[in-house]
Amino acid sequence: MSPVLPGYRAGNRIQEVQLRRDEDMQFDPLNDAFVSIFNAEQSGHYEVTVKPASNLLGSLLGIMKERGYIGEYEKIENGRGGGYRIELVGAINKCGVIKPRHAVKFAEFDKWESRYLPAQDFGLLLMTTNQGVMHHYDAKEGSIGGRLLAYVF
Repeated sequence: MSPVLPGYRAGNRIQEVQLRRDEDMQFDPLNDAFVSIFNAEQSGHYEVTVKPASNLLGSLLGIMKERGYIGEYEKIENGRGGGYRIELVGAINKCGVIKPRHAVKFAEFDKWESRYLPAQDFGLLLMTTNQGVMHHYDAKEGSIGGRLLAYVF
């Protein structure tokens, strides 16, 4: 059921405004995107559209494409925040965002891998560092830490 908001009072009449589902407020667009991707993948869809578009989401999608979790993706400009159309290949078992955004030191990667990934060297922890957005294998090679954003396996 859609939420109903009280509108203005004109005389004795009260106007109510109903929000459509796609116009509801978003508190975490990154989480909404990952949930949409996961749900479409589980439903057997071949493509999904996530809104709104952001540079961070584009970077995460690029890493996921590079590692083979998704197919091609394209940015859609519609004048209202845009979006991404993503081709799904059936390679995602689970994905999600990590809240709160834990700060991770280089020496602590094993602890966070065991917490969010099902097995050693299986899946990705996506993170932001002072050198950009990357997965934890690149961060290990570069001996740098950062903040965890999401996981995918």
